[in-house]
Amino acid sequence: MFQGFFVCVPPRLGWSLCWRVDLLDQCFFEYFSDLAMSQANSPETDSDEDSPSLPPIPAGARNYITPAGYARLKAELFELIDTERPKVVDIVHWAASNGDRSENGDYIYGKKRLREIDRRIRFLTQRLELAEITDPSIHHGRDQVFFGATVVYLVDGQTERCVTIMGIDEADIDEADSAAGEISWVSPAARTLLKARVGDELSLVTPQGVQLLEVLQVRYPAPPD
Repeated sequence: MFQGFFVCVPPRLGWSLCWRVDLLDQCFFEYFSDLAMSQANSPETDSDEDSPSLPPIPAGARNYITPAGYARLKAELFELIDTERPKVVDIVHWAASNGDRSENGDYIYGKKRLREIDRRIRFLTQRLELAEITDPSIHHGRDQVFFGATVVYLVDGQTERCVTIMGIDEADIDEADSAAGEISWVSPAARTLLKARVGDELSLVTPQGVQLLEVLQVRYPAPPD
């Protein structure tokens, strides 16, 4: 049975949100309490117009993510709340006590950094709420392409490529920019490869024309012991 409480963030903070916080997640309550105090003590109003939008998720689709990817996002969120933001808040409070804020570099930079941190915290929290953890190891030993698969394929009978199909929050949506070979499951290459088997030949439509892909190998991580 759930044990917790609700924390309502006032609309004047730039974004209204109602949180259900487990008693085990006390840091969230502390974060929002500190956020409300820092906003109340500052006469400036921070614009959120430049807040980045979430990466696109196809309508009706789930936000798949691997266990490792989820753990990384969660670790980053807690690092921002528990460590980085309190440090910046201390700097801003110290700088504000030194007098004129209009020409105070520490204060101006600190406020800017706080806005960046708060946007990132909001982003990470929304993504974690939407995330559906999918462990690719459940397909270990299969030769069909599903989420989390590492796929080796041949392009036009000449160039061999190796990619791992990851969540939107784990890999660059543009697979051409992914030096590590990690591509988002909504990218054109991944959507073409999904459900294919070793030996299948597929057509990938690109701006440069149609490429013929031949699936050579499919592998998944082994299940944990």
